[in-house]
Amino acid sequence: MSAEHSMDLPAGVTLRPWAEGDDLRLLEVWGDPADVQQHQDRAMLAPDADAPWRRTLVAEDDGVPVGAGTVFAQSLHPRRLWLYLEVAPTARRRGIGSALLGALRAAVEQAHAAGRVTTTQLKTRFAVASRVPVVTGHEADAAAESGEGDAAATTAALGEEAGEAHAAQVAGTEAFLVASGFTPVQRSRRIAVAPGSIALPPLRDEEHPEGAVLEEAATGSVELTRAVASFYDAVHGWDPSQMSVGAAQQLILGPQTGAAGAVVLRDTPKEEGGTIRAFAVSYTAERQDAPADVFLGWDPQLPLDQAQLATGQLLAMLVAQHPVQVEVDEAMEALEPILDGLIGAKAALTLVDTRIWATDPT
Repeated sequence: MSAEHSMDLPAGVTLRPWAEGDDLRLLEVWGDPADVQQHQDRAMLAPDADAPWRRTLVAEDDGVPVGAGTVFAQSLHPRRLWLYLEVAPTARRRGIGSALLGALRAAVEQAHAAGRVTTTQLKTRFAVASRVPVVTGHEADAAAESGEGDAAATTAALGEEAGEAHAAQVAGTEAFLVASGFTPVQRSRRIAVAPGSIALPPLRDEEHPEGAVLEEAATGSVELTRAVASFYDAVHGWDPSQMSVGAAQQLILGPQTGAAGAVVLRDTPKEEGGTIRAFAVSYTAERQDAPADVFLGWDPQLPLDQAQLATGQLLAMLVAQHPVQVEVDEAMEALEPILDGLIGAKAALTLVDTRIWATDPT
């Protein structure tokens, strides 16, 4: 398919496949990313591929790259294809974004008709607030210690003028997505929790025979891997996943992920038949002042009150002396209320607040 002839394009604008060096060419006109989510999502832009399927287009205005968009399939989440699209601020409101999206949708329709993808539904994401343009260790530390509320997050981090520009960009993104048939399906946040912010539960010993059992776990253990896979699938009902043990190792626990260690909370010691009630995987190799990056989960078979208890106990142990940052979305019913309570008490702070929109409702 010739993308530039698939629809009407703004005068002087053409579309072509992604080419080597386009990331640097586009950076010159796009400028630095507005927030950490955009920084991460620009990495989605990549050459076309068939396994897994991907198509990426670049929009040129009189021969100068000004925009790009990509759409690709994930075997882990087969219900929707990921979409990322960006146009330079100076080239917006000319229909370039719509042209890119239309051409990508046409490519998806052709791939679906040929049996190369299993769906034509799309999903995309963007940050509505961010403490910093790109969260580094030093910046995240400053955010965790500042104690400022979410409402001031973007303005406090970027300055008033930049904060207003980011707000305008968010409004423009939402308007574009509404006009393109997308609706919101999920909210995801990265939250920093201050040290000592949760009372520690008693650990099991002679004085506390019913206390919590905390154990280190190898990131390669089959038991932990199964627990992670089960949890992941359980909290992704809104975007169904097919997390196998192998996928959990490849995407969450393997050495290539940066997983540096794990701990588990049990009802009784493992040697007594105790099962994993909650787990935490750290992606921070060495203890530092900045919040350690932690993936926190629980046994989805637990009743909600017991899942909240186990999750809260493990989080309390994690932040006993040092801050951590965790990712949470609205589907994580055992964790989100705990973090919201800490935010209300100014013991936690949202670093990035992201929205996920899709072309089909959940």
